[in-house]
Amino acid sequence: MKKLLLALLVLAVAFLAGCKGKDKSAEKPTKVTVMIYSEYIDPAMLTDFESKTGYKLQLELYEAQEEMISKLQTVGTAQYDVIIASDVVIQQMIHLGLIGKIDMNKIPNRVNIADQFRNPSYDPTNEYTIPYLWGTTGILYRDSTIDPLHVSYSMLFDAKQTKGKFSLLEESRSMLSMALQAKGFDANSTNKDEINQAVEYILQAKKDPHFLGFDGSVGGKDKVLSKMDWAAIVFNGEAMAAIDEDPSLQFAIPEEGSFMWVDAMTLSSKAPNVDGAYQFMNYILDANIGAQLAKYINYATPNNASLEALDKEFTGNRVINPTADEIKRMVFLKDPGDAARLFDEAWTIVKTR
Repeated sequence: MKKLLLALLVLAVAFLAGCKGKDKSAEKPTKVTVMIYSEYIDPAMLTDFESKTGYKLQLELYEAQEEMISKLQTVGTAQYDVIIASDVVIQQMIHLGLIGKIDMNKIPNRVNIADQFRNPSYDPTNEYTIPYLWGTTGILYRDSTIDPLHVSYSMLFDAKQTKGKFSLLEESRSMLSMALQAKGFDANSTNKDEINQAVEYILQAKKDPHFLGFDGSVGGKDKVLSKMDWAAIVFNGEAMAAIDEDPSLQFAIPEEGSFMWVDAMTLSSKAPNVDGAYQFMNYILDANIGAQLAKYINYATPNNASLEALDKEFTGNRVINPTADEIKRMVFLKDPGDAARLFDEAWTIVKTR
């Protein structure tokens, strides 16, 4: 009899433990985890998003695309719900299985996306991305005697023209593409000889005693502000933040050209909170929230409805919204496909020599 009672007791404990486990696994997620560049969202939005959705917004920060992809491959995608990534790496992330398709019906505010950001080359079927912000890459420098409309890459790559210490951008594809343009080649070239010439051009700059190293856009901006750097290659949002703090600074799109980019919201392939991910994407696409984000971060918005909420001072600012002439000199970077290996090999040479 005692053995029977003991057996029943063991079964009861096991049953209760099982129920507890099931209850725990069935708990509703309480947070949305977003992998994002540093300094890339208005902090006020964290509490606002939580008050409107009930989800706590948790940010996982990174500085460069290579760092982001490496981390996702190392720790997996199950820790993140939304990954904000640059257009140039979207196809790579799809091929690696890092992001999944988005149910666009869950994002009603998608109607606010401007036409020019629909069916982009990096996501032609509009299945994997929702645009977040867009911008440009150029040179931030401290010299009021140099007209920003007539700046050449030679101010950094030619030791005879460099007037002070400088930093280059710590992003392989971005930096190599700018070096290709500086040499007069297509930013999207996959010609091995042209890529090698771009490598040699960067190595030439590295030999200059003024060269301080490679930095993320935020780091480059901070060094120019602190006068550690005379110039740095940065994204225009960081440039605008620096100019707001020190109006004597200048930002230029070099005459040889540069590139425009779109950062997009993507759904992690193993997102633990898919509903929360969709709510975050829809929140960002709200007209007023999109305008708030653009003004705080100093980047142009792909949200057509947000443009009506932005003043002319913002929309007419050439650092944030480049002029027609500057746009003509810029391109969007394309997925290099199999040629990605050439860029990886080239960047290894740049960093190790």
